[in-house]
Amino acid sequence: MQLNSYRQYLGRKWLALGIALLGVCASALWSISAGSAGLSVGDILRSLIHPGTDSNSIILWNVRLPRAAAALVIGMGLAVSGCVMQNVLRNPMASASTLGVSQGACFGAAVGIVFFEGGVQVGNTTANFTVTNPTVVSLFAFLGGMTTTAVIIGLSRVRRGSPSTMVLAGVALSSIFSGMTTMIQYFVDDVKLASLVYWTFGSLSKAGWGEIAMITAVTALAMGFFFYHRLNFNAMEAGTATAKSLGVPVDFLTLSSMVLCALVTAVCVAFTGSIAFIGLIAPHIMRKFVGSDYRFLLPGSALGGAVLLLLADVASRSVLPPAVLPIGALTSFLGAPMFLYLCLKGGKGT
Repeated sequence: MQLNSYRQYLGRKWLALGIALLGVCASALWSISAGSAGLSVGDILRSLIHPGTDSNSIILWNVRLPRAAAALVIGMGLAVSGCVMQNVLRNPMASASTLGVSQGACFGAAVGIVFFEGGVQVGNTTANFTVTNPTVVSLFAFLGGMTTTAVIIGLSRVRRGSPSTMVLAGVALSSIFSGMTTMIQYFVDDVKLASLVYWTFGSLSKAGWGEIAMITAVTALAMGFFFYHRLNFNAMEAGTATAKSLGVPVDFLTLSSMVLCALVTAVCVAFTGSIAFIGLIAPHIMRKFVGSDYRFLLPGSALGGAVLLLLADVASRSVLPPAVLPIGALTSFLGAPMFLYLCLKGGKGT
């Protein structure tokens, strides 16, 4: 009887993951076909099978596919990072955006772009802004994100800060880094100012195949590490003391996980600007379907994050065509109500 119950338990989890995977495929197809060019499914399949120099192939391979691929991998990376942060910090409101990691990475990337020639504007419009030295921009974004990460880890480990204390600290750090980014914008020339403002909006169109490959490599490395420690994350759900009694290297796992989360966030921010709240929303949505078992929650969060960012990308191009809205603003509209709900829920529980 217990064996049958366990098999049913696993079956429900795998079914939920299978549905989420189908959702990723459907969202990706919708993202590729959406837009003013109006590519049909037949046009997409023909251009995929027989790439050529016709307009459909050029649009698909140079615009639509890179954009969909960027949404897919960035959504996965941010969602899994948020899922892990919520575990190791024991804070349901933790994510790169709510703890100030994204804002720190944005400030670092802005420093790399402005003062170390990490990005230039090509052409006469800010839409042609590009990151010319991704290594420099990613490095400074990582340093900015790690500064915030170090403060958050210090609060959670040294001062034994409560979840609400860490969120308030994240708000304060976000304000500090946002203020410093604004100061950089104030003192630069008009061309760099326009480019920086456009970059901070958040856009998936800035990432080409080379950038996507770098983001994919970093995200895959982090996800591999997280999945390897999936059972340790399950133990940490029961509390730090319980996890240590079971032999889990809690200190090492917390530090290494937060460093990898900051690295994933930094690389994403370096090429796309700030995309908020994906790491907060996706894990909580998937918990409703797969529970808190990290064997299923980690891949579920990755799939959920991909779906959310793909749908946000579709919305950014469909609300006011042919204009493309900043995707960072759209994800904030989605994430802010969830954040308020979690705050209210946490307040009732105290």
